[in-house]
Amino acid sequence: MMKMTSQDKLGWFDKVKPLLAVIFLQVGFAGMDILSKAALNRGMSNYVLVVYRHATATLVVAPFAIIFDKKVRPKMTLPIFFNILVLSLLEPVIDQNLYFLGMKYTTATFAAAMTNIVPAITFIMACIFRLEKIRARSIRSQAKVIGTIATVAGAMVMTLIKGPIIELFWTNGRNSNVQGGGGTNMHDVVKGAVMITVGCFSWASFMILQAVTLKTYPAELSLTVWICLLGTIEGTAVALVMERGNTAAWSIGWDTKLLAALYSGIVCSGLTYYIQGVVMKERGPVFVTAFSPLCMVVVAIMSSFIFAEQMYLGRVIGAIVIVAGLYLVVWGKSTDYTTSPSQTSDEQQLAPTKETIDPESNCGLTLIKMSSP
Repeated sequence: MMKMTSQDKLGWFDKVKPLLAVIFLQVGFAGMDILSKAALNRGMSNYVLVVYRHATATLVVAPFAIIFDKKVRPKMTLPIFFNILVLSLLEPVIDQNLYFLGMKYTTATFAAAMTNIVPAITFIMACIFRLEKIRARSIRSQAKVIGTIATVAGAMVMTLIKGPIIELFWTNGRNSNVQGGGGTNMHDVVKGAVMITVGCFSWASFMILQAVTLKTYPAELSLTVWICLLGTIEGTAVALVMERGNTAAWSIGWDTKLLAALYSGIVCSGLTYYIQGVVMKERGPVFVTAFSPLCMVVVAIMSSFIFAEQMYLGRVIGAIVIVAGLYLVVWGKSTDYTTSPSQTSDEQQLAPTKETIDPESNCGLTLIKMSSP
């Protein structure tokens, strides 16, 4: 049995790093959903939460951007600044406010389940903007398409089909007075679902535009600071309009509200924008969003403990479909970014790649260099 050399281990770790990074992001999002739901339940304004969140992210990430991006930060141009301005509007303002509003009307688990449509939306947009590789006759490309459809189907099952309640011993006797258990108003559910869906479109658009912007402004930390800073300014303007005359909405103490603002700002804005930018440059926006179902699974488990949310059979079935679809997407994308000739298709292996002239031949014989198998 051959042992892995240090170089092999390093190469293996380089391949696994993007996977570990996106898993970390989804676990971070799950924590944000739980803390934000708790803060919103205590009466915190979602508009104010968005402002405090990005103000925190700006203050935390800015020093690192100043130090580490000093040599790689390109010159700011008007087109780049316009892209950043739109980025700060799409995710920090539109997506997050609609997401938190939708969560107010529903539950943390419901909101997390709805975000599973983001991979499908991102996949379609990435294909339109030619950021994703699709070959109709490729089995892996077909797996990406089928997996994306399965992800959306599973999210719809989780959202629309309840089925019988799965009794969990830690929720017995606690779910009668909990919002979003069995007695959530259907009108509120529909309203919340529409808000979250619009937010998902905004989030997917943000991912595509971030991938495009990184090609002309490849300084992830600096881009994160710009997005958070402009998001703070734009979010403040929105909050002042929506909470006009309500100065109490801006008050915050040493409680869940402060913890939600700090956690979501540092982990889910500062670190997230940076990490997903780094991963996106290597694997593309579809890979980053494909792991959204993991957030839903973690939130469902944590919510059953913290908020005593009831678990339904429909959610479990939907979760299984989502995980299966996620596996197909990851498997389909596994060879998108390989460079080894041995991992290319049979057609690519047989195709001529270069023409050279034999210098020793008097008649200029053309030699065709084939790709090595």
